[in-house]
Amino acid sequence: MALNSPSTDLFRPMTLGALSLANRIVMAPLTRSRMGPEGVPNEMHARYYAQRASAGLIISEATNISAQARGYALTPGIWTEEHVAGWKRVTNAVHAAGGLIVCQLWHVGRFSHVDLQPDGTAPVAPSAIKAEGQTFTENGMMDVSIPRALETSEIPGIIEQYRHAAACAKRAGFDGVEVHSANSYLLDQFLRDSTNQRTDQYGGSIENRTRLTLEVTAAVVEIWGHDRVGIRLSPVTPDAGNTPLDSQVMQTYGYLIEQLNRFQLAYMHFVEGATATSRTVPGNVDLDALRARFKGPYIGNNNYDIELAVTRRAEGKVDAVAFGRPFIANPDLVRRLKEGAELAVAPRETYYGNGAKGYTDWPTLAG
Repeated sequence: MALNSPSTDLFRPMTLGALSLANRIVMAPLTRSRMGPEGVPNEMHARYYAQRASAGLIISEATNISAQARGYALTPGIWTEEHVAGWKRVTNAVHAAGGLIVCQLWHVGRFSHVDLQPDGTAPVAPSAIKAEGQTFTENGMMDVSIPRALETSEIPGIIEQYRHAAACAKRAGFDGVEVHSANSYLLDQFLRDSTNQRTDQYGGSIENRTRLTLEVTAAVVEIWGHDRVGIRLSPVTPDAGNTPLDSQVMQTYGYLIEQLNRFQLAYMHFVEGATATSRTVPGNVDLDALRARFKGPYIGNNNYDIELAVTRRAEGKVDAVAFGRPFIANPDLVRRLKEGAELAVAPRETYYGNGAKGYTDWPTLAG
């Protein structure tokens, strides 16, 4: 059944800050582990993103802001001239197909391995607390390494990594950037008292633990302007090593969101539940109440289907909806959703690696 009716405006244009979207369907960031060792996109990646340019907005796969930021092999970067040139191919292809694309800026923090770090050094984190789990390296799956705590004097350098990456993304032709402060990676590690045991101005109180995310956001806004910068948050996802939640989710993220309002960002991109697994949240957390504290456009994310998207849009609980895995096997997802067509389902083995197979070879309804 077609859903382009007065009952939903999901398929009609909207604006997110300075971005004019053709519809309210967003392609969520999807790590696909198909880059070369240097993390430079090529024509295959340009084809992949261009095939999905009918999305109102594409958020790039998480993109490392520096060599230190890497936590997984075969993921892209945005800190060298080679990265800029590679991503320029992608942005040109997306724009030629009529789409918009922003770059998600990523630093994994503690969820890394010494084999992925410059000179085999330890990953960095707010505190020297080892994550659980394994990560993908050039030598296969390995237990993540014990991180070292960042010195206070090093933190301006972290902010500069974000600023430099944001400038590189601008020269690469992106339409904006998204600050990745979610999924228990570096910025989220600073937010949570479970992973941040610092005693300096970046630890302890909620004001201190939110400081780095706010300083990074300010630095990125300096490069792009407020209306081309978004931010991603995931208050209750334990991803990246089963990181425990903050002990005061509502207070911590509520304060952060209120402080983010002063930037008048293009949007807030929220993971509603645990990324890619469940929309269930703890009984003492009200994600819609947190969402309502943000004074700008809101993108809902996590296990959406069209029925849930239509319902939450009709209730005024989302301005746009981000779909992730459905975009893997359905490059024309917007059309399929609009027309009520059957969706292809990508086997999990196609998610990561394998080159063009399971990446750029999915058919559209038009054949």
